[in-house]
Amino acid sequence: MREAGCRESAGRAGSRLTRFPPKLLPKVLPPMMTPSLLLFTALVFLLAGLVKGVIGLGLPTVAIGLMSLFMTPVEAAAILVVPSLITNVWQALVGPYLTALLRRLWPMLLGLCAGTYLGAGMLTGANSPHAVTALGIALVIYAIVGLTPLRLTVPPRWEPWLAPVVGLATGVVTAATGVFVIPAVPYLQALGLEKDELVQALGLYFLVSTVALAAVVAQAGSMPLSWAALAISAAVALMAALIGMALGQGVRAKVRPALFRVCFFAGLLLLGLHLALRAFL
Repeated sequence: MREAGCRESAGRAGSRLTRFPPKLLPKVLPPMMTPSLLLFTALVFLLAGLVKGVIGLGLPTVAIGLMSLFMTPVEAAAILVVPSLITNVWQALVGPYLTALLRRLWPMLLGLCAGTYLGAGMLTGANSPHAVTALGIALVIYAIVGLTPLRLTVPPRWEPWLAPVVGLATGVVTAATGVFVIPAVPYLQALGLEKDELVQALGLYFLVSTVALAAVVAQAGSMPLSWAALAISAAVALMAALIGMALGQGVRAKVRPALFRVCFFAGLLLLGLHLALRAFL
């Protein structure tokens, strides 16, 4: 029954984007991966990679948010895993701060894994129809925090007890929405890390979050997409994300990152409101 439900969900997602007659589809593509959906996936990850290239974060948030317009969050999360994993390995492992960051952040990372495990099933189980609404709410909160000029600071004496709480809460949000930014990213930004140290800390955190998210998807018992569809879409997403990141690095030299961040969070706010209210429209 579960496999049949996954196939039915995938079919609905593909039909929302295109009405190509089956006889016109290339036989090498799985039923869900229509040319229109593959093109949409490429454009989404190109944009998500561009954002990450400019400001150093945002790839999972943009990708899951936009992909959820035409498929379920768990399907979007399955496609996200490979691009997110590969784009964050370099950011996490290359740099002089890895050992110090692991010593400092391990309580948060452990809490993240625990929260994701405890929340497993929220994205893929009986509550999955509410995942899009929960995703929209998470994006709205993240956008509001990003647009607020107030910058929080976490005193060092708070870290021993606050870090695991933040990790646990973020893990539950990840399990419910597929997005792993609230409240961990604002927390990391409030630690007072140096610029390069913060970039590496975000890469490390996103790397662990991606592995935890992959475990949630796998724990569903069967992939929400066929292996062929997942492989094709993940390859397209990865290539587009890498191209987008390269373009973003060039844009960063010509556009003020602060202005770009405002535009990014404003767009994220609108997207989050649309997803959160879609069930009521």
